[in-house]
Amino acid sequence: MPIVSRAIIYICTMRVPFEELKAEFKRILLQFDFAGDKAEICAQTFAENSRDGVYTHGLNRFPSLIECIKEGLVKPDAEPTKEGGVGAIEQWNGNYGPGILNARFCMNRAIKLANENGIGCVALKNTNHWMRGGTYGWQAAEAGYISISFTNTIANLPPWGGLDPRLGNNPLVIAVPRKGGHVVLDMAISQYAYGKLQQYKAQNEPLPLPGGYDKEGNLSTDAAAIIESKRPLPIGFWKGSGLALVLDLLATILSGGNSTAKITAGEKESGASQVFICIKPASNEQTANLIEEIINYTKTSTPENADKPISYPGENMLRVREKSLKEGVWVDEKIWRQVRGL
Repeated sequence: MPIVSRAIIYICTMRVPFEELKAEFKRILLQFDFAGDKAEICAQTFAENSRDGVYTHGLNRFPSLIECIKEGLVKPDAEPTKEGGVGAIEQWNGNYGPGILNARFCMNRAIKLANENGIGCVALKNTNHWMRGGTYGWQAAEAGYISISFTNTIANLPPWGGLDPRLGNNPLVIAVPRKGGHVVLDMAISQYAYGKLQQYKAQNEPLPLPGGYDKEGNLSTDAAAIIESKRPLPIGFWKGSGLALVLDLLATILSGGNSTAKITAGEKESGASQVFICIKPASNEQTANLIEEIINYTKTSTPENADKPISYPGENMLRVREKSLKEGVWVDEKIWRQVRGL
């Protein structure tokens, strides 16, 4: 990391105890008409996102939630309602309630269906930003279930070969429970999520690898230039573009909700469609051995950098979590002051 970036991080960040961070979120949510139990869950989730190093969907995103509440896009007292279903598949309407609460509810429904049928699928429409998608992968894994979940978003990714954003940067989460640490893949469809681009822009730091195009159409590591051009690079080039499209198709068709096109027409990212799938794995020694075989074999690859051993999805996050709980959660001082002043 460049020396300038280190200086910026030193000046702009500080550590705050986890419980203090959570308490501040809850205090504010209660003032915006959240019931006590709902405020507790949302505050816990925002604090956990920052605790685990996903700052873009923790403290940094909290002011945006408050703005959405003020604008009436997020309804604190809304409850999800069931609209249909057959067998192990259910459809629910989020009624524009808080995305965190709707997503947690639907993942719990998918877990219940999987417990009864071996597999469960819950499709949700008219919901709001779920913040960190990995939250719900961890939720399923902690309960002992494999999960696949995804959401569509406002258009912020051009299709391969196009110049204008027409695809959502639709996050995909896949989680596998494991005794030694759950495997949780939480990925956007762009090389760098927009929150990560904003983070690099704020720190005036170049991206490690090209993350999109500048306004002249050149591949760039300049986060600010990519944000300005609105042309982030999809993962796998045309393959990521195709994946974003089919995730939007599945979320919209299964939920009967809004597509990326409809969400974008509203200009604000609200009314998203999401899918939560759970599978009940065989809980035996063979399953555990198969998981360890795959992870252990992957880790036998010679590291490119001796200081950075090969890791599985979710492993590094556990290290960040442990350090945050011991030393405090990293926060941006400016945003922390903004939130405390709400």
